[in-house]
Order: sequence, then structure tokens, then C-alpha cells
Amino acid sequence: MAGILAWFWNERFWLPHNVTWADLKSTAEGSFPQAQDLYLALPLALCILLARLVFQRFIARPCALSLKIQANGPQRAQPNAILEKVFTAITKHPDEKRLEGLSKQLDWDVHTIQRWFRQRRNHEKPSVLTKFCESMWKFTFYLYIFSYGVRFLKKVPWLWDTRHCWYSYPYQPLPSDLHYYYIVELAFYWSLIFSQFTDIKRKDFAIMFLHHTATIALLMFSYINNMVRVGTLVMCLHDASDFLLEAAKMANYAKCQRLCELLFIIFSLVFISTRLGLYPTWILNTTMFESWEIVGPYPSWWVFNLLLLLLQLLHSFWSYLIARIACRALARGKSGKWNPLHVLKDDQSDIESSSDEEDSTGSAAANRRYIGATNGTNGYLSGGVYLEEH
Repeated sequence: MAGILAWFWNERFWLPHNVTWADLKSTAEGSFPQAQDLYLALPLALCILLARLVFQRFIARPCALSLKIQANGPQRAQPNAILEKVFTAITKHPDEKRLEGLSKQLDWDVHTIQRWFRQRRNHEKPSVLTKFCESMWKFTFYLYIFSYGVRFLKKVPWLWDTRHCWYSYPYQPLPSDLHYYYIVELAFYWSLIFSQFTDIKRKDFAIMFLHHTATIALLMFSYINNMVRVGTLVMCLHDASDFLLEAAKMANYAKCQRLCELLFIIFSLVFISTRLGLYPTWILNTTMFESWEIVGPYPSWWVFNLLLLLLQLLHSFWSYLIARIACRALARGKSGKWNPLHVLKDDQSDIESSSDEEDSTGSAAANRRYIGATNGTNGYLSGGVYLEEH
């Protein structure tokens, strides 16, 4: 075990040439990032989860009810032991052959059985009230952490001149407010990892789990080798659009059509301008070129920049998905009202419609199947569109 730890914490990987861990030990004269500081994020993540439960119960829920957001879920399917056994043990989406067999066994027509499975699937979906409360919590945290980041960064020189991220590196003291910023952000992403198993289940569960894991890895990586200055720029830039997305989702759930449209447009502009504009010209420029000139490359420098470049590829993919959603929504708007969060189900994965799929007939049912039960983004986009990314 000692050999493995010695290999993992090899100074020649983590630190520039002629720098040792002993050089970065905190003293009375100044403190530096210490790997053991990262353990603080775990108990803090549990506190954040507790705060979330309290917030959703006593703040978000009353707000949702005041907006007349429904607390009841979709219509329940009538009890049937045979269909329930098929649903729980075999498949939630029976094919045509199985539907015909069940029709003969129960003496029900195929349409009735299809309706039962649809209602049963919808029963497992959370209510709009639940989704609104989740979005309101994320909106509140994202707005808070973005505001904190802006207040902190406007006082430091590396916001205005990114070369200050590398002057005297890695002998850069760690201010208490920067330490707080990093640990709280890290704890929040740990809380997202934990809560993913109890939150609204989405198609992009695996992708978002990997995304949160990668975000945590980047935060920890940059903290350990004291790249926290440029790390704060990356965090603040990514936080700039997240709260706008959650606000658009809340407007969607509250059926505030015009507000939803406006917020989605603002979110799209901010997301694309920060991820495709500021990120490569501001962040990648300083991590790849200014740091090379001032500090020079070393092994962890290459790894860090590789991860940031991979993040840029994700930004490009997510921006493409957002643009496609906006274009399709605008195209459909030519024949009536449009909602950017009501695009094709296959295009989105986190913004969900304020109406669940229910059984009905005629053109109304067709329209609901067309725009209902959709998903979208939360800071990141994924197999559909998830914007919730860092």
C-alpha cells in the first residue's frame, strides 16, 4: 500500500521541476491547498442534502402551490395482477405479439392494454410539483454560487489578467474565501452524485453520473496541484448559465410560456457565448499558452489541459444540441405557439414537460404525444440535452 501511495503522489507527476510537497506545506505565514482538505467536502455534501430537503419542503413546495402547480401525479392504472406481473418482471413496453397474447388471456382489446401500460409507466413519473421543487433548489444554489464567484473574482487580479494565475506558481497562498468557494462547489457535486439515485430518473442517468464524476475529478485535480486560480475562472464561467436553465424549467412547469421562451433564449446565448467564446479564448489560452510561457509543462500540466480540451469538445456538442432544439422549436412556432422545452423527446434529457402523457383521443392526444413528456438540459446536455456541466 505504501508503494502504491508513493507512486500516486509522485512529485515529478504533480508538481513542476524542483518543487516538492514539503515546499507546499501550510505554515503560519501562509496556507496552501492540502489533499486532506478535500475530505471536508463529504460531510458538507451531506449537509447540503439535508438543506435541500428542508428547502424543498418549506420553501419550494409552498412556492409551487402558490403558482397552482399540481401536486397530484398522473392517473393510476386499474389494478390487474397479470399485467402488473408482466410490467414488473418482464417488460414495461410489451411488443405487439405480447399485447395480442395478453388480449386473449384477459379478454381485453389491445388498445385498453396499451393504455394500462401507458398509465402504469406514467405512475412511476414524478409529479410536476416534485420537478419544480428540484429545479428551484438547483436554481437557488447555482445563483448563489455564481454570485459568490463573481463577488470573489472581481477583487482578484487574475480575473483581469489571467497571467496572474501562473506568476509565482505553485507558491501561491490559498485565501480562506477561495478555499470556501472550492470546497462548497465540490461538495455540491458530491451531493448530486448521491442524490442521482433518489432524484427524478432520466434517460441520461449514466452520462450525468460520468459528468459529475469528471467534474469532481477536475476540481480535486486542480486543487491538489494548486491550479485553483484558473480553477475559479472555470467554475464561475460554467456557473453563469446553469441558473438560467433551472429558471426556464421552473417557468415551464408553472406554464409561464412567454417567460420560459425568454429565459431559454437568454440561457442559450449565455451558454454558447461562454462555452464556445470565452472558454477557448480565455481559459484554454491561459492554461495552454500563458502557463507554458511562465511555468513550463510538466506531467500533470498535460493531463489537466487534456481534460480541459475534452471539456471543450463536450461544449461544442452541447451547443449544437441547444441550437438544434432552438431551430426546431422556432420552425414549429410558425404554425402556432412554440416552447423550446417541448421539442422531440429524443432531443432532450433534463427539461421535462409540465404535462405527463395521459390517455385521450383525437387531435389533443396526438398533440400531447408530440410535445409532452420531454426532457432538456441542466447545465449540460447529454444524450438528449443536458446542460447542469462543468
